[in-house]
Amino acid sequence: MDTSATGLTSGEAAARLRDDGPNVLGRGGRRTRLAILAAQFASPLVLILVIASLVSIVAGDRIEAGIILAIVAMSAALGFVQEARSEAAVAALQARLTLRATVVRDGTEQEIPIHDVVRGDIVVLNAGDIVPADGRVVEANHLYVDESSLTGESAPALKSPRDGDLDPARDEDRPGLAFFGTSVVSGTGRVMIVATGARTSYGEIARRLTERAPETDFQHGIRAFGLLVARVTLILVVSVLAINVALHRPLLDSLLFAIALAVGLTPELLPAIVTLNLTRGARALVAHGVLVKRLPAIQNLGSITILCTDKTGTLTEGHLQLVRSSGIDRDDAVEASHALELAYLNSHLQAGFTNPLDAAILAGAPAPPDLASWQKVAELPYDFNRRLLSVVAARPGEPPLLVTKGAPESVIARASQVREEHTARPIDGAEHARLAALVDGASAEGYRIVAVGSRVLATDELAGPESGAAGPEAAARLERDLVFEGVILFSDPAKAGVGMTISQLAGQHVALKIVTGDNELVARHVAGEVGLAIEGVLTGEEMRTLSHPALVARAARTTLFARVDPDQKLRVIRALREAGAVVGYLGDGINDAPALHVADVGISVDNATDVARSAADIILLEPSLEAISQGVTEGRRTFANTLKYIRMGTSSNFGNMLSMAGAALLLPFLPMTPAQILLNNLIYDASQTAIPTDTIDPDVAAEPASWDIRGIERFMVLFGPISSIFDYLTFGLLLLVLGVNETAFHTGWFIESLFTQILVVLVIRTRRSPFWLSRPSRELAAAIAVALAVAVALPLSPLGPVLGFAALPPAFWVLLAVIVVAYLALVETAKRWFEARRRREQTARQGSPGISRPVRSSP
Repeated sequence: MDTSATGLTSGEAAARLRDDGPNVLGRGGRRTRLAILAAQFASPLVLILVIASLVSIVAGDRIEAGIILAIVAMSAALGFVQEARSEAAVAALQARLTLRATVVRDGTEQEIPIHDVVRGDIVVLNAGDIVPADGRVVEANHLYVDESSLTGESAPALKSPRDGDLDPARDEDRPGLAFFGTSVVSGTGRVMIVATGARTSYGEIARRLTERAPETDFQHGIRAFGLLVARVTLILVVSVLAINVALHRPLLDSLLFAIALAVGLTPELLPAIVTLNLTRGARALVAHGVLVKRLPAIQNLGSITILCTDKTGTLTEGHLQLVRSSGIDRDDAVEASHALELAYLNSHLQAGFTNPLDAAILAGAPAPPDLASWQKVAELPYDFNRRLLSVVAARPGEPPLLVTKGAPESVIARASQVREEHTARPIDGAEHARLAALVDGASAEGYRIVAVGSRVLATDELAGPESGAAGPEAAARLERDLVFEGVILFSDPAKAGVGMTISQLAGQHVALKIVTGDNELVARHVAGEVGLAIEGVLTGEEMRTLSHPALVARAARTTLFARVDPDQKLRVIRALREAGAVVGYLGDGINDAPALHVADVGISVDNATDVARSAADIILLEPSLEAISQGVTEGRRTFANTLKYIRMGTSSNFGNMLSMAGAALLLPFLPMTPAQILLNNLIYDASQTAIPTDTIDPDVAAEPASWDIRGIERFMVLFGPISSIFDYLTFGLLLLVLGVNETAFHTGWFIESLFTQILVVLVIRTRRSPFWLSRPSRELAAAIAVALAVAVALPLSPLGPVLGFAALPPAFWVLLAVIVVAYLALVETAKRWFEARRRREQTARQGSPGISRPVRSSP
């Protein structure tokens, strides 16, 4: 690799980055502006319209075709500006979330983004880190790596330097190699990078994964709506074209009209509106200490009905303090002191991920007086099945000593003796009862408890392939016949104000569930302190006896899941989702990654392990339920504003389609020219770009957001014909009352169509009745006013004749006001009926036990 122990120089690294490209899987980076611009013309309808216009120019109709091309260009410019702004905002957010690696360059350790890691870099690894690329292990100190994502093996793999050529395909060589995407469970080490990006072992898997990302509820709903509109548009546009051809109207004009109608009726701005909504929501959440990794997760956050979290750092302060230690007899000071010293030795020597318990021990426990003389011989890393961490240490001339700390029940199960002053006595049934009472009493007071045990080993017990290492098989051999030394008690007080936040989440219809590795008594105590009512409790031991269907039935009725391991956390999340809930999961540890992947919304914190941050959709700068509550509100605002655009599209566009179909049959001319249809669509779309800034009503923020495509269909079928009724009324007034010619007819319907389409948002944007009780945002109100002013001014401007507009009689404006007021009044009345029916159906669903959640592909 042409490198050394002091690493590459900055110049060498820059040259290799240029040659090999960034260390990313698949196509990294943002779209270029040229690609964004090209995407605006990627629609087949737009391309056909452009080609037909060019044909029209060749045929001699240059003005009309030129106007069509100009409007298409302006529409593309509008989409380009919005998408470019959105992509820039997303890139700025993603830059704050980039995972980093520690490398040796220019002889010093420095942190760099993972995508800048190159061949030949020396990477420093610690517990909790993600291996940033494929490499050879050059240094290792009890380095255990979780390779389950590649091999499926649950036990961590021990890594150590190996000589010679190493082949990742040979099992005997794999201990000397570290692979991209795997994670360090315990220990430390250094790796020389040999392959980056798509050239890594994970590259082929990643290429398959990036072919199609899993679809979220939000994306599924958007796609389903798009298909609905496409079906209806296709039927009506083909019908309009067929009618015009049957009536022997010019074929090219009829084709241009039909295609322009399809472009005008297709909600092509929907992706831009969605992206604007999501990016605005992401920027708003940054102010609350929430960073969004995947934008659709904002809407999913608004949909959650259950939030699962551990208690540490969310319900409690997350700053553990060592309170005291105790032997089997609480007043035995000798036992207590000896247990503290052994715990300190264990925490001092272990090379795994430093957790708050170890930090509290090292800060509050006395160090053994001869600490410097102890040398670590081996380590048994913590795992979530044993719930233990052991180190083997020795002093010169003395046999090695095994020091074990972990869950009290795990230490007790492996102990055959108990410490009593300076001696040890066998444990009998009475001693087990006293130990259980000691643990239960301290747990009921809210203390977290760690037990300590020890055993003097025979020298030959450490014989193995690696003198300084102990694998999973060694745990069963060494962690036996322990002397129970005592327990250590830690306090973690409840976080101030968290009870109010729990009430706020309940008001948002989000149920909080505790999923913890602590025992039931400790978790109950914390729940009581923060005012969380416990409706049901399920322990990990009980879960082992439940089938999956039984767990699905129990999970929904359970508030506290205690003493659960990582696999059981995963089972809980899956069971809750199958029970009909949309689940958010908050976790920050290596053991939380599987549950973060499976949850509808994975939430982690900024100082979490790389593994947890990589698996999460959303990152909290501080572990705070209040920030999640803010995120729920923002997610619901995002969804509600997207739904406003969709409802506007269905109420006006579907009505326009019906009107166009009727006009094609009833009128001797086209109701609007193709250019006027496109211009109408451009003004309408421009006014809708302010929807992401709109406010939402409190009752909307209080309900989980969910897609209801059938509800949208019913909305379209109800409100679309209402729009058509007033279009036909306008036709009659223009022709029969005002007696206008074809040009004035085009002008009158152009203006009426824009007024009704744009103003209806004031009614549809709120469930309140009358609609003026809910005020739109200033930006949306301004956009509506500007769009209406343009609609009025265009026919009167010098461009009017060029665009095919003519002056209208004064009576038209009076009739327009009457039509608009009557239209909004009828829509308001229909909205009341629609919302009353929706509430009845919602009440019926909530009372039905068989209702399930919307289907979503799991990541």
